Order: sequence, then C-alpha cells, then structure tokens
Amino acid sequence: MSRSRIVSYVSSALLAAACTLAGPATAPAAPSAEAMHSEALDYVALGDSYSAGVGAGSYFTSASDCLRSGRAYPVLWAAAHAPSSFSFTACNGAGTSDVMSSQLGPLSPRTDLVSITVGGSDSGFSGVMAACVLPGTKACLSAVAKARTFMDGTLPGNLDRLYSAIRGKAPAAHVVVLGYPHLYQPHGTCSGGLTDTERSALNEAVDQLNRVTAKRAVAHGFTFADPRAAFAGHEICSATPWLHSVDWLDLTESYHPTAPGQSQGYLPLLSGAA
Repeated sequence: MSRSRIVSYVSSALLAAACTLAGPATAPAAPSAEAMHSEALDYVALGDSYSAGVGAGSYFTSASDCLRSGRAYPVLWAAAHAPSSFSFTACNGAGTSDVMSSQLGPLSPRTDLVSITVGGSDSGFSGVMAACVLPGTKACLSAVAKARTFMDGTLPGNLDRLYSAIRGKAPAAHVVVLGYPHLYQPHGTCSGGLTDTERSALNEAVDQLNRVTAKRAVAHGFTFADPRAAFAGHEICSATPWLHSVDWLDLTESYHPTAPGQSQGYLPLLSGAA
C-alpha cells in the first residue's frame, strides 16, 4: 500500500507550489495571475486519500506512504490562489483518529481556511471494495451493510470529536468538508466485474456516508461540498471516468479520482465553497 509512482510535474507554477509542500510544515505557495486579486490567507489541507490525491500521480518523494500528489485539489487551489501559507498534511488511508493525531499541527488561530475529506477509511471502504471485487454478491452486500451500520452508529461521534478538535485549534477558520462521489454509473459501459446490484449498493453507501458527514459538518458550522453532481457522467463505467476502476497492478489507486477528477471534480468544489 506504500508503493508510489513518481511522475514529472506538468507546470512550473505547480512545481513552485509543490516543492515546499510535501510535509506538514507551513510554506508559501507560488503566486499566479489570479492570485494577484486574491486576499492572502493561511490554508491547511487535511484528510484522507481523496484529499492527498491518491490516483492522480505526481507523488511527492517525501512522506511517500501518504501518497500526496502535486495534482491533488488542495495543491491546485494553492497554486491558483497563492495563500500566504499552505500546509498539506492529508494522507492515504487516514481516518478521523489519524487526522487528529498527526495532521492538526499546522492549525492555529491564524488559520483562515481548512479543507478535509474524511470518513471513508473509518467506515472500512477499502475492505468493502475488496469484498466486492471478488466473486460473490452476498459477501459484497454484507460488507456494505456492515459499513452502513458503522456510519449510522459510530461515525457521527468520530466526526464530532475531529470537528471539535479542528474548531478548537482554528477558531476563526472557514472549514470546507468535501464528500465523496458515486463510484459507478448505473447501467454503464462496463461489460464485466461487479453486478449492477453491487454497484447500486456501493453508490447508496456513498449517499449515506455523505448524509452523515454533511449533517455533522453543518452542526459544527462547517460548509459541506457535495461532489456527486460534479462527477455525474464521470463515474466508473461511464464514457469518460474520473475514477480508477480496479487496477490489479496498483491496487492503492483503485476507486480513487484521476488527475481530471481532482482538477475538474474536486477543485471547482473547493473554489466555490472557499
């Protein structure tokens, strides 16, 4: 799960922003033309693999286990807006307890903007997908049901503890909680793999995860940004997917956004909500 592929950065502006952002230490982002008209702010990007940019390539060489990507939406947003400081601590596989224990260091009363995706790892989505990609609808649906029970019973408390910790460390910050897209386009172009029953069950689990996350985010005064509409027509089994299907050569990237998923799916969400 720690294997990564290092790909050349595709623009000098992004390179300038990314070179100093591999670790949690606060660092300035590269200015852009758009940034000349943006108010300087302190931005901290927290969360799991969807915020780290797993699946997008161009991974930083330091903290390689986290698979932080130079194409992740937080890095792209920082490159476009040139915040006065940008800390990128999101990490592959992070759950709420991981974010609390190892990602909140850069937060302070000076923090203006925080973004985060979290909850999928808590709910055991990696295990769910492992159960579903192997033959057997019964095992897949059982794993989905178990995850949904966790979402209703345990996840809200986990999110409350994390959101309270974020607010305690960054009392003035605008916090944007981003959700998760549907994984599959129903009745799409896929000729094999999961059944439509399994694909629908996974999408319904995503719906439930987003409902729980949104409810807790709003309760803490945070903004919830829902990516399902942005990814509509770009799910797995669509003509132009923004999500990786199962990749047996690199399982870590399976079911994660591609580079277009980060730049065309998640980045506009953060830009609109920030």
